[in-house]
Amino acid sequence: MKIVSAIIKPFKLEEVRDALIGIGIVGMTVTEVKGYGRQKGHTEIYRGAEYIISLVPKLKIELIVDDGVVDDVIAAIVGSAKTGHIGDGKIFVHSIDRAVRIRTGEEDLAAL
Repeated sequence: MKIVSAIIKPFKLEEVRDALIGIGIVGMTVTEVKGYGRQKGHTEIYRGAEYIISLVPKLKIELIVDDGVVDDVIAAIVGSAKTGHIGDGKIFVHSIDRAVRIRTGEEDLAAL
């Protein structure tokens, strides 16, 4: 099993969700996060005053999936989250040793 973590632009959430449902992924966790990379923030004007926004709002999506579908998940996220502009985000993949469904006690793939 793998955990796939993707940092995306907030307005792309529904497109990413629909793409993941389209390949059979039924569960994910979404967290509001802030950060910066090459984008290094931006400036905004509010009531005539200019503000520097150094941490850009993003969403972090986390999915636990079987090893065999990781490439499909990555392709779905890239295909639906990509705008072609700086700040589209990143995807990270980590190994998961064990998963347990609290309600039933099912483990590993059965728990997903």
